[in-house]
Amino acid sequence: MENSATSSSDSQMPSKKVNSMSRVDSVDIGEVASSPGTAEHPSKSDETELSAAIQQAVNHRRLNPRQIQLTAIAGSIGAALFVGIGSGVMSGPLCLFLAFIFWASVVFSVAQCQTEIVTLLPLDGAFIRLAGRMVDPALGVAVGWNHFFAQTSYVIFEATVINTLVEYWGYNQSPAILISISLVLYLAINVYRADLFGEAEFWLALGKILLAAGLIIYTIVVMLGGNPMNDRFGFRYWKEPGVWAGADPSNRLMSFVNAVNVAAFCMGGPEYISMIAGESRDPRRTVPRAFSTIMTRLIVFFIGGCLCVGILVPSDDQTLTNGSDTYAGGSPYVISMQRLKIPVLPSIVNAALITCIVSAGNAYTFNASRSLHALALDGRAPKFLRRLNKRGVPYMAVIVVMLLSCLAYLALGSSSAKVLNWILNFCTAATMFNWTVMSFTWIRFNAALKAQAIDKKNFLPSVSRFQPYAGYWAFFWAFLFLWIQGYAVFVKGNWEVSTFIFNYGIIALASIIGIGWKIFKRTPFHKSIDVDLASGLEFFDALTEHYRHERETAPVTVKDKIMAKIF
Repeated sequence: MENSATSSSDSQMPSKKVNSMSRVDSVDIGEVASSPGTAEHPSKSDETELSAAIQQAVNHRRLNPRQIQLTAIAGSIGAALFVGIGSGVMSGPLCLFLAFIFWASVVFSVAQCQTEIVTLLPLDGAFIRLAGRMVDPALGVAVGWNHFFAQTSYVIFEATVINTLVEYWGYNQSPAILISISLVLYLAINVYRADLFGEAEFWLALGKILLAAGLIIYTIVVMLGGNPMNDRFGFRYWKEPGVWAGADPSNRLMSFVNAVNVAAFCMGGPEYISMIAGESRDPRRTVPRAFSTIMTRLIVFFIGGCLCVGILVPSDDQTLTNGSDTYAGGSPYVISMQRLKIPVLPSIVNAALITCIVSAGNAYTFNASRSLHALALDGRAPKFLRRLNKRGVPYMAVIVVMLLSCLAYLALGSSSAKVLNWILNFCTAATMFNWTVMSFTWIRFNAALKAQAIDKKNFLPSVSRFQPYAGYWAFFWAFLFLWIQGYAVFVKGNWEVSTFIFNYGIIALASIIGIGWKIFKRTPFHKSIDVDLASGLEFFDALTEHYRHERETAPVTVKDKIMAKIF
């Protein structure tokens, strides 16, 4: 499909000059194209600078389609889906199932928003920088720091949760040992080169997919009687203790909100694809394919996973939370194997879960560092964070993320379960904040297209489905649950200062950062007619043409043909 750079109709093109570059790929691209010349007849200086920028982008973009696809499918599958989901089982199996279906519709809708805007402008830290470009620079600052704090918290989560898993084997050493090993591993994988991250994530993600599929098969087998106790229990736990926890409407509502929070914590995807778009090869070809896998992943892994844990373990099983009201710490799958007296397999699954933690922590480190780097590129974080090594990795941003991730050592002063519960609350609120901004960014982008009389079918490289309904659906529910996700703390007898802070603190922090930036920098809220839909288009058109030429001229082997079909 043609985009604006190739369309001949003036009505389908932005009214502003199409700058060849606009701060793309870690370079101040908008400032480069300052020499005389027009978009139709660029000067030799323009062409030279564009060629240099393309070459720099090619060196920077090292994630190939195979790595992008696996990261898109499994990048957000971590300990939360296999371990953290246990705290959602306490809401009841049907309650958890409905919460996951509901939240999957929101995530899918966010993905539809991101498909259009990120494919058009696959920038470094895409959804962060596009929020500032389409809405208000202050909003980009707020969501950028919010995402950075959230992703760093996820790194802390993964580094801490490993201690709760190894306790299965009787490990009782200081949590600092495994936390240190985890953080050093994340640093080693991320600080050198992006394709090393991509290759490690490819194989780890493949392992996660096989594990998730294997646990679904395990559930089907044991529920039909294939277990040492020959117990054909089926959907027994949906009858006793029941499908929905809570003796009255108020408690049942609390159960649903808890289940939605767990679903939001477990699910993800659109923001991860947006963040890796800036380092993907041939982004306008690979990014839409990555977004297209969202629905399959949501149905198979997340909805399928929540259905499995609701079948395997009763909602009143005390081992889900170690007899407390905080984060579980044990996998529902391992708990079910212990209940069914299955030997050996719990140890195998537990070991596989540790590889999932490595993979998820690896992905979260990548995302945290790229969000910090994106902020620095736009002058919203210290300049030293712009630095790249010769492999195109923002190594200073990676180091800063690792230093802040040392907050995982909080587990030394409090129980791991309590720290993990704090992080769960914090990250859930931060995720809802991200999705609210991502959907609102698309709403403003769509309004800009209409105000500037641009035909999206001829302008966009990829047109998403169910719009504009998907955008409004995602915005409404993400914004609503942003505020009610922690309402249980206000219920009589539930008040706890730490819980309130971790449920709502990130909202206050991001808002203060954004409002402060707007006041001191006097940033404008972009009117639809003034939104910049032009800068960077010529650059990305040229980059797309570069990769097309590269594909057509490179020798094609049988392996290449097979990989192209799969990925």
